[in-house]
Amino acid sequence: MVERKMNSLVKWALILFFLISIILNIVLIGLHSSRSPKCSAQRVHPLRGKHDERSLVFADLTLEEYSQVQQYMLKQKDLDISTKQLTKPSENYLLLIDRSLPKKADVLAFLDAKGAKPVREATVVVLHGAKPVREATVVVLHGAKGYINEYVVGPLPNPTYYRDVTKERYNMDLPISSRLITVAEYDVVDRFLEAEVFSKLKKIMKESFDVDQEEILHAYEQMPRGFEAGDRKGWISFFRDLHGMYTHPVGFEVLLNHKGLNASQWRVEKLMYNGKYFNTVEELKDAYDKGTVKKIVYKETPDYGSLRPRNKPLQIGPQQFYAEGKRWSIQNNHVLYLDWSFAFGLSSVTGMRVFDVRFRGERIVYELSVQEAMSVYGSVTPGMILTKFLDSSFGIGSVAHELTRGVDCPYEATYVDTYRYNDAPAPVRFRNSICIFEHNMGQPLRRHFADVIQHSYGGMANSALVFRTATAILNYDYIWDFIFYQTGSVEAKVHATGYIASSYLVDGSMKHGHQVAENVLGNIHTHFMNFKVDLDVAGVKNMFLTKDMEYVNVSLPWMPDRFAMVPQLVEKQVKTEKEAALRHGTKTPRYLHIASNTNNRWGHNRSYRLQVYSFAGDHLPESEPEERSMSWARYKVAITKQKDLERTSSSLYNQNGMWTPAVDFSKYVEDNENIENEDLVAWVTAGFLHIPHAEDIPNTVTVGNGGGVLLRPHNYFNEDPSIHSADSVFFSPGAENSCDNNRMACLAQETCSPVLEPFTFHGFERV
Repeated sequence: MVERKMNSLVKWALILFFLISIILNIVLIGLHSSRSPKCSAQRVHPLRGKHDERSLVFADLTLEEYSQVQQYMLKQKDLDISTKQLTKPSENYLLLIDRSLPKKADVLAFLDAKGAKPVREATVVVLHGAKPVREATVVVLHGAKGYINEYVVGPLPNPTYYRDVTKERYNMDLPISSRLITVAEYDVVDRFLEAEVFSKLKKIMKESFDVDQEEILHAYEQMPRGFEAGDRKGWISFFRDLHGMYTHPVGFEVLLNHKGLNASQWRVEKLMYNGKYFNTVEELKDAYDKGTVKKIVYKETPDYGSLRPRNKPLQIGPQQFYAEGKRWSIQNNHVLYLDWSFAFGLSSVTGMRVFDVRFRGERIVYELSVQEAMSVYGSVTPGMILTKFLDSSFGIGSVAHELTRGVDCPYEATYVDTYRYNDAPAPVRFRNSICIFEHNMGQPLRRHFADVIQHSYGGMANSALVFRTATAILNYDYIWDFIFYQTGSVEAKVHATGYIASSYLVDGSMKHGHQVAENVLGNIHTHFMNFKVDLDVAGVKNMFLTKDMEYVNVSLPWMPDRFAMVPQLVEKQVKTEKEAALRHGTKTPRYLHIASNTNNRWGHNRSYRLQVYSFAGDHLPESEPEERSMSWARYKVAITKQKDLERTSSSLYNQNGMWTPAVDFSKYVEDNENIENEDLVAWVTAGFLHIPHAEDIPNTVTVGNGGGVLLRPHNYFNEDPSIHSADSVFFSPGAENSCDNNRMACLAQETCSPVLEPFTFHGFERV
């Protein structure tokens, strides 16, 4: 009987426990679901504008168009072109295909005046290393017979013509020596070095660097290649096969002359081993065997350049998500964001660019684009002593690889694929190489707490749209941003990261940097980055104004015999290009304006201010013969009259043709044209001086390493346009919890959980 009662009690206890568990789970599920519903995947509020397919006038080439241009050029038998990636330098090679943009006047007529749609065309770069088709004008420099041609191909998508535009664009022939090194030429260089250097120095390679059939060294080349036009020779430094190999120099360098189109004409001119120079491989070998050179004894090196975390990651940092859906929209190459709209593209040569940038429907910027990134290095060792990098010669946009979700850009950014054709047998898809996202900048755009007389609080979060790419050229990575603010301002900025370039520590090295590892010098260098800013302020008839301050000794109106120094506004209109070329290192006005003749309500010229922020080092002296290839870096800001043939500040060919550059920017200024009531372009240079230090190991951080320009409305509007933003917050005593003018008060009821896509990465597919 007792046993039955016990069984009955246990039975009812289990039933009661089961019921309580169900009720608790239902309550918990209800609480969880009520507190964190899934965030809206769809846009809650309608867009303020409409997408415009006319933005396609600026669009990059499609995959199909790349292929159509390539096939059309292959059919031109008189050109005898190859598209094989291992095409020899002595043959004709189709190097690059990129978009050829139409003339600005034609585009504006199409966009604004119902003009005809401009013809869609492509630019094709061909390296003519074989017997040329135009013997009369063949370029012959130091035995290198050949030239480079640029052709325009159109109309797309079904091309029927090509024309040579080399002379039209550059007013010169482009010698074959100005070409960049292709994958094929690197292959020949590697095989030449193996045959003529490494195979003859096996003992030194093993004892000094532990190099054998399994272990190798990596090459890093000096640029430019030589001292005068036609040269194609340079020092090649060697580094250990470790992570961040650029910070693992071994103390061995080779001067290779490879100006001939055939490797049989190449030769090793000098070698450097542990700071000592030798004329031949045999001379170095003999000195090593006799012990007349201080030997480098191999010692295993820590892998200090690795970016592998030193500790296991245990948590995820703060993330940003969109409670009411994304407030931007992308269709084709057109972006809408609140009051903004713009078209975008990515040039293989110069990198990212935006066009037809409008705020509240009014065009402010016709073109904002990256132009060039340049570095000048200091060293006592030959591989770095002459190095001056011009990144567009590698193709800045060609190395815009996939952006890593949650690291390079916020996890929920929109990612865009791009296609490029540069030194490849076919067009290449680069997944997720552009990202676009709205970002809370982390500080209020404006705010005021009124604690006297009128008690209130008014403020606004600074949310802006970011358009971003990241480019990785050899050791350095650059993060490029165009940022669109709700004030009508646009910012173009860049941050550097990646690895410093280094050299082996020898006597005298410390004059050129700091030691960052054992036998490793981090070399001092400059960074200069150039942006093209084609502002159209209330139309294309603009002028250049400057404003600053000065102290003036004035008598006081109520006490004429008493004087005080009082700040006063100083304004000036600059009317010629030479006068508007503002050099680094000279005192320049602090307010620089592209202005319209039209006025705002208060009678002031509607204008946009160019506010440059930079920590640039000194520019290369103009007495140096290579300076002409980077003459844009003379100027903090230069204002020129818009010309379709002055499209870029540098070129694909300036790196290896520094002494006779295809584009010498200073000529844009030297013709000294009038810039009053003209269509104006601002060329803006920002940068920073980098003296490497221990904290650049393992690699350089972005914090503090960058520069840019902010385009700010200055009397363009009658008031700050962000006052109309729905993001504004305002409340007074007693109304703190009202949602009418303060969405933050309702945030607790409107929180949601983000809907996240799974993490993917495809960036190594094309490396």
